[in-house]
Amino acid sequence: MAVMSCTEMDISPKNIITDDDLMTNQSGMSIYLARLYSQMPWEDFKYMARWGFNYSSWLGCLGVEGTGEAVTRDDISRSFVGENTPWWSKSYVLIHDANHLIETLPDYRSNYPEVTYDEFLGQGYFVRAYSYYQMARRYGGVPLVLKQVQYSSDGEIEVPRSSEKDTWDQILADFDQAISLLPETATFDGSANKYVALAFKAEAMLYAGSVAKYNEQVTGRLTGIGEKSGNRVIGFASDEWQSCSIKYFSESYKAAREIMQSGKYSLYLKAWKANDKEAQYQNMVDMWKDETSTENILVRKYEYPTLSHGLDAYSSPFVFRSPLSAGTCPTLDFMELFDGFDRYADGSIRVTDGTNHANGHYLMYDKPMDFFANAEPRLRAYVIFPFDEFRGTQIETYSGVYTGSTPVSPLKTDYSYGAAGTGYQTLAAYTGTPKTLYMSPNTGSNQEIVTLSDGSTMTASGENGPFYSNGEATITGLYLRKYLDPDLKLEDIGEGKSDQPFILMRYADVLLAAAEAGVELSIAGASSPVAGDDMLEIATQAINSIRQRAGATLLDSKLSADNDSRDIVRKERRKELAFEHKSKWDIRRWRVIDEENRDGFWGVKKESDTYSSGVYFRFSGLFTFYSTKASKWFFDESFQQISQKTFSYSPLDYYFEIPGSEVSKSKYIDQQPNR
Repeated sequence: MAVMSCTEMDISPKNIITDDDLMTNQSGMSIYLARLYSQMPWEDFKYMARWGFNYSSWLGCLGVEGTGEAVTRDDISRSFVGENTPWWSKSYVLIHDANHLIETLPDYRSNYPEVTYDEFLGQGYFVRAYSYYQMARRYGGVPLVLKQVQYSSDGEIEVPRSSEKDTWDQILADFDQAISLLPETATFDGSANKYVALAFKAEAMLYAGSVAKYNEQVTGRLTGIGEKSGNRVIGFASDEWQSCSIKYFSESYKAAREIMQSGKYSLYLKAWKANDKEAQYQNMVDMWKDETSTENILVRKYEYPTLSHGLDAYSSPFVFRSPLSAGTCPTLDFMELFDGFDRYADGSIRVTDGTNHANGHYLMYDKPMDFFANAEPRLRAYVIFPFDEFRGTQIETYSGVYTGSTPVSPLKTDYSYGAAGTGYQTLAAYTGTPKTLYMSPNTGSNQEIVTLSDGSTMTASGENGPFYSNGEATITGLYLRKYLDPDLKLEDIGEGKSDQPFILMRYADVLLAAAEAGVELSIAGASSPVAGDDMLEIATQAINSIRQRAGATLLDSKLSADNDSRDIVRKERRKELAFEHKSKWDIRRWRVIDEENRDGFWGVKKESDTYSSGVYFRFSGLFTFYSTKASKWFFDESFQQISQKTFSYSPLDYYFEIPGSEVSKSKYIDQQPNR
């Protein structure tokens, strides 16, 4: 000890990295930024609403959170009302690191050229803005920690929740600071540049403007004061919501328009050709893997085997099962958003010659793909239709074979919400004598064989299902195509073996933000925040450019300052951004999932009683059948027959519950009002 006491002890341990190691040079700062970005709450292949931020792609699927895009057989298909791993304590770890960068980097300013210093500082503001944005759209007002604090050993944050208004204002300020500092081209691949910050600002302010406005339309007004803080932790005061809404929509519009006017990005059109549906379809298939796309603003890259995910292992069609399949089953409700189908008077897709799908006789087709002959190429790029090709294989998908007489009447006598649990396998046509409906509970030896009039045979169900007791095949009659790798062979599919990129932000998002903000501002009677802009003309052009690329019908007149035009824009968002973790947030900020407001669920008028009852709602599938007498195919609309999913939502669910552990241990953190 005597010898040791003479030793200089004020020396940093060699295994601890200090600010001097990281912040004095660009290489060190690249490590610091890598740490920041590794903690970012990106919602991509490794995020699912049920799991939250555990950064795992287990059971990887997309759009199954009660949005109507898709369902899956597993319990992860449930309403988006909370997360197993919430973005709360993790957020403050990331915010602490961002604050440390913002506060400490100025001490090393002389080590960098001005442009490099500004970029590093701007990254700190962007990371903080994005983290608080993810918190605000979950919880409303949150504790705003804007400088380094020493957290206690249990991570307790002794800062009260700010008002929702102050929280969104801080997010706006941080995004603006990031925009002013970041360069047009990022030094480090996968990090933010000026336009990334502008795009996420546009998205965040669209959310803020919507909440400020549409909280007022929820029964009883959705707002409340925190018991501990005394702040309006959710919602806006009656004398400020309108001005706040206009302010936030204006900021969204300005940010989107700055990107549009820069000319730096454009819609992906490499394989696109006018009046060529096949080329338009292929163009939208290609864009998800093309890392040189002019549409990509921020991309989350993967590279097997160092960083990979499992979407293909869990959501491919049944014939590519490895180890699971059919994790993402698109719904008929989603399909009904798209152009190119004959319709009943209520707008739903026609499958019979009657007044709705429950009467008349089924329409017959020589081939299943004939039903989709005029469908939007965009829809085909998102969904695998029955008997379409994928990975060089025809995806044989049908539910059953009907041997009864023609014309064929609807198979069920009751298609109402109350009879949603009635499966085809319970019908007399399947269980009775004579048997006229043949289906299979499973694949392989369980498949029934039907003999046709010419002596040939066919299986009772397609090799990709649907089966009436096996949820490993599609449970809606449809499969996901969007984001699946079209080039994988079966032997290359497996858990953690996929590495296609996820596009976190793209130019179509920006166009849709400009369109929605422009229409909302016009409805409010506000003037354009960009001098010389006709906001409704800009919105119309934005929607038509997306529709033209998609092969959809163009608007034939200019959008107006009314809710009908607003809903046209909303519908376009639902179509274009499906399966990108966008829709679950859109329907929340529009406040259209609760019972009183659900008729606006789709962004267009859709009578809620066709798919819901009270607080509960469900989604339908499109089921393909073969008629042996007609030697033709027909389709039926029905609620899914297996792994049936019922969703529910109340106005309280528009804000997540604050994690109970954070509330119970703190003198300052409020639970949500009325919880």
